[in-house]
Amino acid sequence: MDAQTKVELIKSFAEEIVTENELLNLFQTNDHPKVYDGFEPSGLAPIHFGLLRAANLKIMLETGVHFKLYLADYFAFINNKLGGDLQTIQEAGEYFVEVWKACGIDTSKVEIVWASKEMDSLKYWDRALKIAKKTTLNRALKSVTIMGRKEGENLNFAQLMYPIMQVNDIFQLDLDMCQMGMDQRRANMLAREIAESYGWKKPIAVHHPLLLGLKGIQNNGGTKEEMLAASKMSKSDPSSCIYMHETYESLKSKINKAYCPERIVEGNPVMDYAKNIVFKYVKEVKIERPEKYGGNVDYANYAMLESDYVSGKLHPADLKLCVTNELEKLIKPVREHFEKNNKAKALYENLKNAKITR
Repeated sequence: MDAQTKVELIKSFAEEIVTENELLNLFQTNDHPKVYDGFEPSGLAPIHFGLLRAANLKIMLETGVHFKLYLADYFAFINNKLGGDLQTIQEAGEYFVEVWKACGIDTSKVEIVWASKEMDSLKYWDRALKIAKKTTLNRALKSVTIMGRKEGENLNFAQLMYPIMQVNDIFQLDLDMCQMGMDQRRANMLAREIAESYGWKKPIAVHHPLLLGLKGIQNNGGTKEEMLAASKMSKSDPSSCIYMHETYESLKSKINKAYCPERIVEGNPVMDYAKNIVFKYVKEVKIERPEKYGGNVDYANYAMLESDYVSGKLHPADLKLCVTNELEKLIKPVREHFEKNNKAKALYENLKNAKITR
């Protein structure tokens, strides 16, 4: 596979690449660049972890990258997730790995890295201090959006270190590329600036779109980043989230209640799921409906579906049922894995009974 083809594969899911020319040069000069995505193990897996990011990873592995799955246990501890209980957080990390296995990820092709182990060195904290020296307090405060917080929120001092630590991880892991959601953009841009300041390797930033929560866009009067953080699907908010363990009945109920205005695409979570999940896994979807409502119709791509939805030819009720059925096909194997695999089942049951904190 040539370098340009690899770039096109990344572009197939990325909302932003900083920069595309750097990415092309990377693939021309490095057959196995180091790439990562990081996660706070902080609750039951939502579909943006189990489906969206798993789909992105499968595409990235096609390009031959050395992918590092970063389980940010200490970050979840700092962010007071799961009550700040580190043991529970680490069990949640093991559970996340099981989710990806159930989603068809060959974890033998992925390097699993724990934050707590990477931080256990003087070299790590020496570099963190150097990064902190180049970062103003105001910049750190603005960057707390990367952990789902907002500027002005009552934070402890450890949480102010969160952006510094995330930037440090990029250099600690010797990364060529960061592949993360748009909500992590501030940390990645800071890392690029820090790299230029010290002459360190500058990481390429690939940002994928965030998956909307079931309530759609939430205008909380904050900055664009804060509005984005408030609107994304959050595993700590069951009313906005679809989990990888949903039964068909609960999935159907959640989708039926989802914000889905007729003819409107922007801010519509059901259309978002069709675009960023369903059509990443299937080449065609079928809408089944009575002849009086237009009869059955097949869509070979998302653009065709969107066109009919905007024109009013596709009703929200039919869209919701279609997306429900397609998501069920994707969730069902994961649900069954956690029912049949003893290790996975035990991890799920323990996490299901844990205290979920924001």
